[in-house]
Amino acid sequence: MKAVLQRSKYSKVTISDKINGQIKEGLVILVGFTQGDDEHIVDKMIEKIINLRIFEDENGLMNKSLIDVNGEILNISQFTLYADASKGRRPSFVKALNPGDAQKLYQYMNEKLKEKNIKVETGIFGADMKVEIYNDGPVTIILDSSEL
Repeated sequence: MKAVLQRSKYSKVTISDKINGQIKEGLVILVGFTQGDDEHIVDKMIEKIINLRIFEDENGLMNKSLIDVNGEILNISQFTLYADASKGRRPSFVKALNPGDAQKLYQYMNEKLKEKNIKVETGIFGADMKVEIYNDGPVTIILDSSEL
């Protein structure tokens, strides 16, 4: 599982010219899944994401987590995080988890985040989405479950 976290002041996802989800302060997460990913890996990544101290405290230091700032999440499925562009000019996506299983893990992730009393907005799995990210900092962190 890979997740690109972008600290955000405001973000939204639009599908067919209609806003599907929008957040105020929090994180935009671009998330992709690969073979071998399961609910246990998703649980570990959620704990890392919501407790990662990447929000500023009163002294301007990154000492606060998403939970500390009562932040929101815009979670966007992104199978292209598993693109392999090492050969040729067209990326291969064979490392990405099949869509059916990936969608189940994406839904599981969103449900688990909501159970932690975090406001979660989403795109639509597999849809053509336009994502506006007002990146704060900018702060962008890449997490890979294979490194946890």
